[in-house]
Amino acid sequence: MRPRGKPVGVHQVLGEAGQAAVRQAVLDRRPCDVGLSGQLWTRRLVGELIAKLYRVRLTEVGVCKYLKRWGLSFQRPDKRAVEQDPQAVRRWHQETWPKIRAKAKADGGEILFADQVGIRSDQVTGRTWGEKGKTPVVRRSGNRFSVNAMSAISTRGRMHFMVFTESFTAEVMCRFLKLLAGHFDHKVHLVVDGHSAHRSKKVRDWLAAHPDDVELRFLPPYSPELNPDELVNADLKHSLPRQHRARDQAELAAETRRFFRRRQRQPHLVRGYFGGPHVRYALDENPMSF
Repeated sequence: MRPRGKPVGVHQVLGEAGQAAVRQAVLDRRPCDVGLSGQLWTRRLVGELIAKLYRVRLTEVGVCKYLKRWGLSFQRPDKRAVEQDPQAVRRWHQETWPKIRAKAKADGGEILFADQVGIRSDQVTGRTWGEKGKTPVVRRSGNRFSVNAMSAISTRGRMHFMVFTESFTAEVMCRFLKLLAGHFDHKVHLVVDGHSAHRSKKVRDWLAAHPDDVELRFLPPYSPELNPDELVNADLKHSLPRQHRARDQAELAAETRRFFRRRQRQPHLVRGYFGGPHVRYALDENPMSF
């Protein structure tokens, strides 16, 4: 018995060199960068690129076959701030992060990544089944309220958190640092973003008074993808509305605490936050891999 039909690759309109060029253009450029309209690649725009470069017209089905053959798939793109400095991100990878790991190892300390998040009562996430042409209705309270949370995670699977109702300020940050220091008998190297509360004078004074407890390390500006605790925030916002719909602020705060306590009992999931698609932090003594 032999396979029936034409062998794969026979009578292809585009040669190998042309296919490689189009594939690389899709990966490295936006449509507007090559004289087309739009920011995102679609089958139609890929077909227009092929027609522009090689004067060959393909149907969208034909373009889709090429895309699959090239190992590409239709995905939701990630976001990057135009203000982000690629040089600063590169220094973080190559210089800052290795120094933090070496310092923590020399101190016998532990590295944690922290971030704050706000949860609103009117947030709706996910999808549900319903009758075609009729949008399903989700019942929730008409009152709008919110709670805030601060969390910190380590590559060892530890999670620490604090839920509060006031705005995130320097006083709240100092309270969280005090809470965090009380859970460790060794120094904590806490990696955070450049929020004004993190750099405030009150926080600096607290750190100066507790030099053996906590040391703050700052991520490059506009680089949330480097903080695995951002995935905790996304997990929280995705999970909370699916489980229950809070009727008041106290109930929303209680549900938020239950989420964090549940994750505290699941260290394997906490370690999984460090294996995100953007940057992977080593879970052992090996250096960070990308």
